[in-house]
Amino acid sequence: MAAKIKRIAINTGGGDAPGLNAVIRAVVISAWNMGWEVVGIRDGYNGLLLPQDYPDGGLVKLDRSRVRGITHLGGTILGTTNKGNPAKYPTLGKDGRWYEKDRTGELVALFKKHKIDALVALGGDGSLGIANMLAEKGLRVIGVPKTIDNDLKGTVATFGFDTAVAFATECLDRLHSTAEAHRRIMVIEVMGRYAGWIALNTGISGTADAILIPEIPYDINKLAAAMKALEERNKYFGIVVVAEGARPKGGSVCVVSKELGRQEKLGGCGERVARELQELTGRECRTVVLGHLLRGGSPTTFDRLLSLRFGSAAVRALAEGKSGVMVALDPPKVRYVPLAQATKRLKTVPLDCDSVLTARSLGVSFGD
Repeated sequence: MAAKIKRIAINTGGGDAPGLNAVIRAVVISAWNMGWEVVGIRDGYNGLLLPQDYPDGGLVKLDRSRVRGITHLGGTILGTTNKGNPAKYPTLGKDGRWYEKDRTGELVALFKKHKIDALVALGGDGSLGIANMLAEKGLRVIGVPKTIDNDLKGTVATFGFDTAVAFATECLDRLHSTAEAHRRIMVIEVMGRYAGWIALNTGISGTADAILIPEIPYDINKLAAAMKALEERNKYFGIVVVAEGARPKGGSVCVVSKELGRQEKLGGCGERVARELQELTGRECRTVVLGHLLRGGSPTTFDRLLSLRFGSAAVRALAEGKSGVMVALDPPKVRYVPLAQATKRLKTVPLDCDSVLTARSLGVSFGD
């Protein structure tokens, strides 16, 4: 029998995504209706680990008034970070050098110190992997799948993905006209890390001529041939969507940097593809990096509803005595998946999925 809950915490970790505030609102209202108090942790776990850095001590009381009117807002009222992994926390040593320190045991003790009975953790694979570690150390945890990359196993969709694809598709619509006017090849780089869902869905919906995704290593010569073939159909411009984690056959991904306590930062793939395409085709190529534009803005109706469903389901899971699970979309229901299972490996694009087959039927090149 699970201990009675009186006070829960909620935090947001990793990159921000449209829908975070909607989840926060749903958790707060649902929890208060259960008679529970809710506190928000600032910037992932930093509010607990570095309370001296915050005027409010790193914890903020959340009630109906604090979450009123935030469903449609992008970002997160709690703040977030992708540099605060408590298992590899950046720590300055006595020798003046930075090293990674495991502070998970200390973190669990801090939850007890603040009389927090359970945590609702909003995050992607990295953040939910941390949540699973805390659950294994005895903290009561429910995970909520947040990532614009849509790369979490066990759920049909993550909130933030639909909004990111909708905006990226709108950008492609705009780029078609300028590409045609100047007879250019436009290379559009989108986020997604090691999963090609954003690039694939955007490319098909935005009528791209080529889509490069991490799951299908590309041959730049075949991509160039596909661009040249467009002229045979009297089309003198091209649209190429490139996932930031795409890589050439026999090559590697483009890494911008690797900082202590965080995942490696990807970027530059679009520029590389554009430069090589221009050399091979003799056509002017321009690069557009959508980057963090995909993370901002108001969530779509789909993402708002999914976020509210996830937040409410997380509170129900706690009320049912569950822990160490992630709420997951399994239409028409939301079910619970073990965090260990959900974070074991990424959900990448299956090469035989209908979207890939549809793209190939429409003549879209994957550079393979």
